[in-house]
Amino acid sequence: MDFPKTIKVVYDRNGCIGAQACVAINPIDWVMNQDGKADLTEGKKEGDRFVKVIQVDDQQTLNRLVESANVCPVNIIEVWDIAEYKKLAPQ
Repeated sequence: MDFPKTIKVVYDRNGCIGAQACVAINPIDWVMNQDGKADLTEGKKEGDRFVKVIQVDDQQTLNRLVESANVCPVNIIEVWDIAEYKKLAPQ
């Protein structure tokens, strides 16, 4: 896989059940809010969702983002490769 990659994380905060799985796997991009839901750090509100576009320079960072989406029990986190318009997670 070639780097750098531009990755888009899309998060439906309304659907969050507060399982904290994303935060446990990726405390860099996810934090728990006082209301019991996760927040996407530096996420920007777009309609009903929060979006964060990230320049990823290595496989470890990409894995961290993908895993945080894959562990979400309600599948409300999506990770996209913008250049390839390909959904990387959840699978």
